[in-house]
Amino acid sequence: MEFLETPTRNLFFTGKGGVGKTSMACVSAIALADRGLRVLLVSTDPASNLDEVLGMRLSNKPTAVDSVANLQAMNIDPEQAAREYRERMVAPYRGVLPDTAVQSMEEQFSGSCTLEIAAFDEFAKLLGDEQATADFDHIIFDTAPTGHTLRLLTLPSAWSGFMETNTSGTSCLGPLSGLQAQQTLYGKTVDALGDPQRTTLVLVTRPEISALREADRTSSELRALGVTNQHLVINGVFQARDASDPIAAAMQSRCDQAIATMPAGLEGLDRTSVPLAGRGFIGVDVLRQSGTTQQAVDISAVTSASESEQDREVDATLATDALIVALSAQSHGVIMTMGKGGVGKTTVAAGIAVALADKGFAVHLSTTDPAAHVAATMAADQIPGLTVSRIDPAEEIRAYREEVMRTAGAELDERGRALLEEDLRSPCTEEIAVFRAFAKTVAEGEDRIVVLDTAPTGHTVLLLDSALAYHREVTRQSSEMPKSVEKLLPRLRDPNFTKVLVVTLPESTPVHEAAHLQDDLRRAEIEPFAWVINQSLGPLQLSDPVLRSRRASEGVFIHEVVSQHAKQATILPWQTLPPTGVEGLRELFATSTAGIASH
Repeated sequence: MEFLETPTRNLFFTGKGGVGKTSMACVSAIALADRGLRVLLVSTDPASNLDEVLGMRLSNKPTAVDSVANLQAMNIDPEQAAREYRERMVAPYRGVLPDTAVQSMEEQFSGSCTLEIAAFDEFAKLLGDEQATADFDHIIFDTAPTGHTLRLLTLPSAWSGFMETNTSGTSCLGPLSGLQAQQTLYGKTVDALGDPQRTTLVLVTRPEISALREADRTSSELRALGVTNQHLVINGVFQARDASDPIAAAMQSRCDQAIATMPAGLEGLDRTSVPLAGRGFIGVDVLRQSGTTQQAVDISAVTSASESEQDREVDATLATDALIVALSAQSHGVIMTMGKGGVGKTTVAAGIAVALADKGFAVHLSTTDPAAHVAATMAADQIPGLTVSRIDPAEEIRAYREEVMRTAGAELDERGRALLEEDLRSPCTEEIAVFRAFAKTVAEGEDRIVVLDTAPTGHTVLLLDSALAYHREVTRQSSEMPKSVEKLLPRLRDPNFTKVLVVTLPESTPVHEAAHLQDDLRRAEIEPFAWVINQSLGPLQLSDPVLRSRRASEGVFIHEVVSQHAKQATILPWQTLPPTGVEGLRELFATSTAGIASH
């Protein structure tokens, strides 16, 4: 990788969910550490899988990585950071203020906004305070999926601007006096991000049209933020080894076409191509072998026994059209696709919406994903009975501010209205506004089928967990509580109203991340309806050695889903034609090669 020849001190890995940011960050960290350089590898992703890739347990403190001298790694855990942040802000007032006042402060520090600013606080210390990382030569950040990353990177300016213009001394985070000391640190963080001598932004993408477009949008938005030193990594570039294999030929053709037509904004960037591997990047030994001759030998070692086991796992699942029948048992309610970024939640949601609309149901397809890929998936096609929308944060913020000023601000004097307007400029207002829109969309399921393409795992769980915190926050700004918000959790917990589909890929990290998501949902008293194993090679006949190797490696993960995690599971095979546009989406659920297994 060219950016490792003369690396800057800070390396950021970002991109669309599921493109391999963590793998590329780990490969780079190990390569630098093996040169004798002292490296700190940090994940800022709420849904981090750094532990699994490195094969060890990490915490929010630097931990030495087994078998890699000079390398330490850590996860920034938003919830733990929020607990520490909350205690740091509240502790000085215990024994000074009445207990009721202290309790009110603790409640005020319980929202999703506190989670985000606390996580950013930890991030800023590593990037903006050179003394905090003086023991390291390089800091490598494995960042969250694109939407979260952009928000993370804009927070320094957002919070600095809010504190500079706020005159009331309060915010959704409580007293601003505790934040003033952070302004200098936040300023240094912004400077470090924009300094090409100190920071390189590594855009990781797949050789897919949608992923490349997302990388281009990310590149443009980051350049606008002053992050100009960028490098492009195209991960998973496939070259067919058996020209007679139609699936391999189609995969290479799709790959070549995507790269040949990549957005002009990416063409000028320095680029690294990483070949598609025959197995996942899990464990230090595999990460070290990335791109080496040894890996090429290993991927061809496919046994007929492992392929036979894979066939048995596929046979244990039920046809995809049966899933649509099960989801259409009633003519209203909510269907939510959830899972780790990049597993295909948008495609699955859009395919289900099209299939249900084709059956004559009234269907509304919407997304809460900041990256909002639904529109791209649906293209310009239209289907009778199907409506498509996106929860646009900017529009929701505008509408929410207007509503609060019209209601809570109506009886205030000029100064009171000015203070309320300041409060509504805080970054957490977006979370509140989007949450209201989410609840409103769910409420539409009373008289039609609503299919929700949700955000990546970490964001989704935070969104669901914020119900009570949201209630406290919105009533602080307005006395009114929408009925849709009051009924949200009961609706999500009602299996006759809401059906959650956990979407995953037949790979280690997506499956284990989905299992964690299911645990979180069950703690929230939300029981998943079924799992969808997307883009599987299992049902396909293959002769290309790389694809056969990947197909064989899927078996253990499909078995894990069917036997350990899912009450019902369905497999969607990898599609020769991209599942975009209405016809492509129809093909997704038209086949009955595999489907739902119950136990």
